[in-house]
Order: sequence, then structure tokens, then C-alpha cells
Amino acid sequence: MSREPALLTSAGRMPERSQHRVSGGQDGRSERPATGHGQPRTVASAVTLLHMLFMLFMLFMLLISLGCGRREQTVATTPPAGRDEAPLPAAERMEPGAVAAPFTLTERSGKPFDSASLRGKVWLASVFFANCPGPCFRENQALADILKNIPDPDFTVVSVTCDPDNDTPESLRRYADRFEADPDRWKFLTGDMATIKQIANGTFLLPAEVGVHSERGVVFDREGRLRGSYHLLQPDRVKLLEKLIRDVLAEPAARVPANAPTQGTPAG
Repeated sequence: MSREPALLTSAGRMPERSQHRVSGGQDGRSERPATGHGQPRTVASAVTLLHMLFMLFMLFMLLISLGCGRREQTVATTPPAGRDEAPLPAAERMEPGAVAAPFTLTERSGKPFDSASLRGKVWLASVFFANCPGPCFRENQALADILKNIPDPDFTVVSVTCDPDNDTPESLRRYADRFEADPDRWKFLTGDMATIKQIANGTFLLPAEVGVHSERGVVFDREGRLRGSYHLLQPDRVKLLEKLIRDVLAEPAARVPANAPTQGTPAG
């Protein structure tokens, strides 16, 4: 078959073909310019970006969940003698033992707090710090709920900061206000770090360093004897903690000799 001769321009050259197809389909409709693989490449990039954002979010949530607490391995009923290592936490329930050593710290009101004022009350001790990124708030919310669920005036909560350089009485007042904490039933205490470590490690059996602490609450009976501890970030443990508090509140007062041995050493 013969071919039609190619058309020449006035300059004698073949006309340049357009890079875009402007007509063509059998139905006579014009076709869009070819786009190559740009669109699939854009979708793939978006999927990769979303995957990276998801991984960053999961890492952030993991860090929040770890928070400021330290890993607890086993339980112990007595602090280490003459050693600087942090103690293991107290058992969940304990028979009455030694009386808590007396201590003095500073309450959020700015006034001195003497642990002797706790005699005759059942009290729960905890360690926290106000700038904690998340777990401490949940820990203290659990304490607020416990106080609400157990309105007995003979039950008191004592929360001690492990960041005393930042947690001044004024900052503790502002922090306590977030929980509408009754100053008669919930004490927020600060002091120098050496004294706080001595109280936390030796008397509460709650490991504590600057900005690092156990997330357990420890219960003392009316005579100041440690009776058990539970984790404050686990709802099922908090329920058991409430039961322990009620059980200890129901116990008759016991007479403890004035020269009874103490747990920990006097502080403050």
C-alpha cells in the first residue's frame, strides 16, 4: 500500500508533534494530558507519612505510660539496713509491725507538718511531683476518688513531692486546688530532698529520687504501723486498696508502747 507523502512546513521541516494528545478516542472526545506515575507516587508518600506519624504517636503514648514510675520487681516488708539502695515496695497486706518513725516536713500552707498529728488516724502515703507529665495526675485522681468514696474523717492522705526545688508550698497549693483537696484530709508536703528520700525509702518503703518514684499508695493504721500497699494506676488494685483502708478503719484502737521500735529513722 502506498503511503501519503509527509507534509512539510515552509521551512522544509516536519512539524513537531505535541507532547499532549489533544484528540483521539473513537468517540471523538478529547483526552487529558498523560500524567505518568505522579498520582500513585503521591499516595504512597501520604501512606508513608501517616505510618510515621502513627509510630511517633505510639512512642509518645509508651513514654507517657512509663511516666515517672520505676519498675517494681518483688515485695519486701522491711527496708534495707545501712544501705543506699532504694527499698522494694511493701506487700499488699501486712501484719502490724513497727511504728513509722516520726518526721517533719512543710505543708502546702507553708506551716510545719508533724507526723505526730496522724496518730489515731488511718492514713495513706504516696510520692509524686507536680510537673509529672501524666501518671502523677492519674495517681492523685485515684487518691481524690478514694477520699470521696471513704468520707471518714479519721482517714487522711499524705502526698510527698520528690521534686522539692520546684514544688514549693505555693505551687503545691495550686496543684492541690486542681483536685479540690480538703486541707484537713489531704496533706501535700515538701522539704529538702535528703529528708524526703529518708522518709520515702525508710518509712513508706516507696523508692524515690528526684523526679522518679513508685506509683503505689501505702496504708498505715491508727498506731502508725504499715499495713500494706497497692498500685494507684490499676483500677482493680485501687479497689483492693479501698478495702484495706476500710478494714483497718474498722479495727479497734490498739495500745502501742511508747518505746516500741520504729520503721525508718526520725526525719525533719
